[in-house]
Amino acid sequence: MTDTPKPPKAAPHEVAEAVDEVCETRDDDSLAEKIESADVAVSVAAGQYRDHPVIRALGFLSEIADQPPAFTLATLAAAGGILAGRPKLAEAGLRTLAALSAATASKAAIKAVVVRTRPFMLLEHGEYETGVMGPNDGPWNSFPSGHTANAVAAARAIARVYPEAAPQLAAGAVAIAAVQVPRAAHHTLDVAAGAALGWACEAAVDRGFALWREGRDD
Repeated sequence: MTDTPKPPKAAPHEVAEAVDEVCETRDDDSLAEKIESADVAVSVAAGQYRDHPVIRALGFLSEIADQPPAFTLATLAAAGGILAGRPKLAEAGLRTLAALSAATASKAAIKAVVVRTRPFMLLEHGEYETGVMGPNDGPWNSFPSGHTANAVAAARAIARVYPEAAPQLAAGAVAIAAVQVPRAAHHTLDVAAGAALGWACEAAVDRGFALWREGRDD
């Protein structure tokens, strides 16, 4: 990953002009362009609350779905389950590790190709960019949401072993996903893509576990 410098902070009128340009729709715009403009407009409206104490607190809590804490907790669960002779805990930890690994590898591959600046870049620097094969750095890596992918993948993996906790796990994943927009970290479509990615990666891991069990039982 390259270390691409961020542009300087923009003046309020420059931000307003940039927002108007990005969110404006024209009659000859394609459906995809109109959807993108609407998506950015939602990000701009929600991002006005990014410095609210509640949003900042929820954003801080959502960092549990970032790679270091998520992998650490899954590793501790797997190791603790093995050492304590608790097979369900060990399986939940191993499933989560596998699902997180798949989600992390997949979102990294996409981010390396797809460029989309995060909402705060528009709201604070007056910059919005999309494309392919551009800067592979944090501010340009909005698509897809890795926090959402990890949260969904982990919630689904744990719920396979502890189905009674599925509602709470789903609620936690939804909360982590939802706060990414008002904290100006991701656009709504980034979050939706991250959720789909996390779901698909965990489903693939679950299929792998099922095949492993079939082979072990033969």
